[in-house]
Amino acid sequence: MNLDHLHPNLHSWLDLSIDERLARIRAPRWIGYPQANSILTKLDEALAYPKTHRMPNFLIVGDTNNGKTMLINRFCAKHPADDNPKGDYANVPVLLVQAPPTADEGRFYNAILDLLFAVYKNHDRIDKKQFQVIALLKTLGVKMLIIDEIHHILAGSIIRQKVFLNVIKYLGNELQIPIVGVGTKDAYRAIQSDPQLSNRFNPLVLPRWQLDDSFLSLLVSFERMLPLKKSSNLHDTTMASQLLSMSEGYIGELSMLLNEAAIYAIKNGFEAITIKVLKSIDWVAPSSRKRQLDRLV
Repeated sequence: MNLDHLHPNLHSWLDLSIDERLARIRAPRWIGYPQANSILTKLDEALAYPKTHRMPNFLIVGDTNNGKTMLINRFCAKHPADDNPKGDYANVPVLLVQAPPTADEGRFYNAILDLLFAVYKNHDRIDKKQFQVIALLKTLGVKMLIIDEIHHILAGSIIRQKVFLNVIKYLGNELQIPIVGVGTKDAYRAIQSDPQLSNRFNPLVLPRWQLDDSFLSLLVSFERMLPLKKSSNLHDTTMASQLLSMSEGYIGELSMLLNEAAIYAIKNGFEAITIKVLKSIDWVAPSSRKRQLDRLV
């Protein structure tokens, strides 16, 4: 059996039961590619940046399901918290917090305090929570704050948006640590609404994929991580075009699509992803899903 298409570390997976192989396919995995690796490098450099009054800040921008969450989770996994059993406090180099569903300063501080298992009262004054958050982040040695779903701040009024943007600005100035926002294009528009913030945040874009050499290379990487006994030649032009069309250029959609196709191929004895397999699975493209939902509303 020729297994050149498969990563050597996965050869033994082919000896597992079907259920075990399917579980391996469904498990989260990191597929590195140039744009993501470039962003990770920039974040690593920012994490090691010496404290100054103007720290490097970034805004990671991309469409929904286009790899943002996987990327920041990868970065956080590279820089995990240390319980520091010999010290008084844990070391938390990177803190990832999700922005509240509306531009609410109090709920934002609550989210941080909850992550750090801090004791507080919901009705505490905002300035008290702010003081507590800043003190905790300094004590735990937080070197970078990542705010996911930062586009949620657009859900509030203009006044609330300004307040929330000022909170981000204040935290950056007070802590002298890089702040990384993660969100959709709406996040970029929100940051651009504040001239001072727009000058401080460098956008890092995760664009939708196109049919080019980078996409073909990505497909090769995916194929090497799918425990199939036969080569699927995902980088073949016809196959690549079909995959791009079905995923509409979103890496998250592509990953789900290939998982479903690989599972179908194993269950039905094909052991490779083919055009026939792609047409046999129950797949609805992202835009079609949206249209279906729009008709229901």
